Amino acid sequence: MKLRITVEGKTYEVDVEVLEEGPPGPLHQPTSVPSSTVASPTSPVKSEPTAVSPPAAPESGGGHVVKAPIVGTIVQIKVAPGDTVSVNQVVLVMEAMKMETNVASPIAGKVRTIRVSPGEAVKAGQVLMEFE
Repeated sequence: MKLRITVEGKTYEVDVEVLEEGPPGPLHQPTSVPSSTVASPTSPVKSEPTAVSPPAAPESGGGHVVKAPIVGTIVQIKVAPGDTVSVNQVVLVMEAMKMETNVASPIAGKVRTIRVSPGEAVKAGQVLMEFE
């Protein structure tokens, strides 16, 4: 598939190979990248962590949980049990392959429990946090 991309007024044609067809989801949704993060022939690539909001999964007790969007290591937990969070508020930071990923709350609510701690390795889909 051929695509035409314009970055800072310059147009590029690129060939793209679709490796996997799948339904749109948090990891497949198109995103726009600020031009400041795109490398030009004379500037290095700038990398900024982005916030990932995994879908809120209902728990058997009626609450919601946040699951790890990727395999990685917990770097920092930014909330504590009892804290009230808003939608898309970063609740923890994970690291995978030397890149940090901010994990954001998919719902507004109160943190019930945190099931992980900094330095802990987690699997994709593992429950990290529960909300009331």
